[in-house]
Amino acid sequence: GARDFLIPSRLHPGKFYAMPQSPQLFKQMLMIAGIDKYFQIVKCYRDEDLRADRQPEFTQIDMEISFADQDDVFSVTEGLVKRMFKEAAGIDLEIPFPRYTYQEVMNRYGSDKPDTRFGMELVDVSDIVAESEFRVFTETLKGGGQVKGLAAPNCARLSRSQIDELTKFVKIYKAKGLAWMRVTPDGIDSPIKKFFPEGCLNALLDRMKGEVGDMLFFVADKPKIVADALGNLRLTLANQLELIDEERFNFLWVTDFPLFQWNEEEGRWESEHHPFTAPNYEDLDLMDEDPGKVRSQSYDLVVNGTEVASGSVRIHDMNLQRKIFKILQLSEEDIEVRFGFFLEALKYGAPPHAGIALGFDRLVMMMAGGESLRDVIPFPKTQRGICLVTGAPAKVTPQQLEELHISVEDVEEV
Repeated sequence: GARDFLIPSRLHPGKFYAMPQSPQLFKQMLMIAGIDKYFQIVKCYRDEDLRADRQPEFTQIDMEISFADQDDVFSVTEGLVKRMFKEAAGIDLEIPFPRYTYQEVMNRYGSDKPDTRFGMELVDVSDIVAESEFRVFTETLKGGGQVKGLAAPNCARLSRSQIDELTKFVKIYKAKGLAWMRVTPDGIDSPIKKFFPEGCLNALLDRMKGEVGDMLFFVADKPKIVADALGNLRLTLANQLELIDEERFNFLWVTDFPLFQWNEEEGRWESEHHPFTAPNYEDLDLMDEDPGKVRSQSYDLVVNGTEVASGSVRIHDMNLQRKIFKILQLSEEDIEVRFGFFLEALKYGAPPHAGIALGFDRLVMMMAGGESLRDVIPFPKTQRGICLVTGAPAKVTPQQLEELHISVEDVEEV
């Protein structure tokens, strides 16, 4: 999804090199060539918007294994991470790490990189509130949406102005509002209580495990909006309530991501991870009729709400790889120009292979207790992508531009 950093060629006017976002195709071609395993500590570059856990230049521990499946990659990765944390930080990690499917973490935490150091899980109450007379909920359900909630401990004391702030917060994630119910010694206290029969209120308390002093928060909308809004509300409340044990490292695997995601703006399918990820072979029949339901053989390693590694079982069949390109609406010309060399390699036969890349900088940040990659990288870039030491990116001389066959239009300084 990130843009490439492009390097103009002096010897080939009008042509460019792309700085590597990943050695993906090259390491796969090593497997095709008969190399049984590979690893590399590699510099990668991605032109994307920066944040605390992103830098334009970063370091990966990259690996690929022939005749391997997901379990093989998990075993190698867990052993490596356990030893790293023990020797570098004196932290003992328990392996194997727990595994969750993508659907499970989205249902329970509203995020594909959940922080499991605290509870406050999301609860689907659609079937219960369908019996109510609260039209915000019932109309959402009729429109194919859902209603989920979470029980925030010791939040019944929140003032109306504090609740209003939380309502503004969930609206950032496109939620239309935030319904709430206080759990008091006398039962439920809420402006929407009158729309719910007693049995409905009791069922909500029972399913959400609400206790006296808790506040029940609800969002009703499309599943993605509900997940985004409540998932982020969960993290915000946990920080405000100081529920997170900063000394814990909760590692987990997330598996079975969707193979494709729909791009609304362009009206086409895109790869959720990358186009070389193998589909779940149980879902091959869905490739033509409903690509959105196809699961992938991809996996992420997550710790404390941060993704620190990502990988997949790869496609090793040329015809299947070409079919994926077609679903992504790549033309024959695009396929040949961009990936012809790779399809040519696959044509001669490839072993089943799988791999993963660990974000070395992120792992160091986690072990060091840092809050940003800038805490552990020498000479980091700012959030605007500027090097404060050298001032890069900088203007170059007219002679350099001429050598590279580039003309620059007048642009305003940013």
